[in-house]
Amino acid sequence: MSEITGAQIRAARALLKWSAEDLAETAGVGLSTIRRAEAENGVPSITAANLKLIRMTLENGGVLFLSSEGGGVGVRFKEPN
Repeated sequence: MSEITGAQIRAARALLKWSAEDLAETAGVGLSTIRRAEAENGVPSITAANLKLIRMTLENGGVLFLSSEGGGVGVRFKEPN
């Protein structure tokens, strides 16, 4: 699992139409953690555990994180099953 960036977190949250508060509550992390993660365009300087919680929460919400191996870093909705 590759690390995600602050820019990807912001974009994923926008796709889901979630506020920072929504993400913090759903992920079980502090709002300040979300804000700190999103303030950076690169890999956020938060704990690996919190970054994993944020990623899993957004993925469970329906987004897919794209790595540079897939043609460029980004996010998109998961394809319906």
